[in-house]
Amino acid sequence: MKFLWAPWRMDYILLKKEEGCIFCRKPLEKRDRENLIVYRGSSGFVMMNKFPYNNGHLMIIPNRHCLDLEALHEKEMKELFRLLKMATLVLKETLEPHGFNVGINLGKIAGAGEDHVHIHVVPRWVGDTNFMPIFGEAKIIPQYLEETYKTLSAGFRSHSKKRMKKGGGNRP
Repeated sequence: MKFLWAPWRMDYILLKKEEGCIFCRKPLEKRDRENLIVYRGSSGFVMMNKFPYNNGHLMIIPNRHCLDLEALHEKEMKELFRLLKMATLVLKETLEPHGFNVGINLGKIAGAGEDHVHIHVVPRWVGDTNFMPIFGEAKIIPQYLEETYKTLSAGFRSHSKKRMKKGGGNRP
């Protein structure tokens, strides 16, 4: 059996959990910068992962608390995939990754930290896996979350303005 070590995730695992769903609570606080919410759509939003697997790790989340895909309305499903498309475009324009891992963890047993469906978008670069996580038990994230937030939120604003000019409204 092989083991995959991810010791940088201990901060997340040991973090004192607040009551209620983080994906329901954080958008209501209206503190997008502090909560790493980079974009709000009509029925969903895009949020940076506070404990990222890579620089620019985003999550696309429906506003309404849903446990699984079957609970989503058609409009919400379409919005999530519009936001997914927008997120990958913004990441390509701002951070220039070579590819992406996109995934949906459904249920805690599958790795979902919350019982609120969400999509992970993890940018990937050639050579982004190296010896540090293996020998140094450390994951290198090359930029502070605040700097990544500034870059990505500016990218989402710019992308939204382009869509508005083209008559696309709030849609990515």
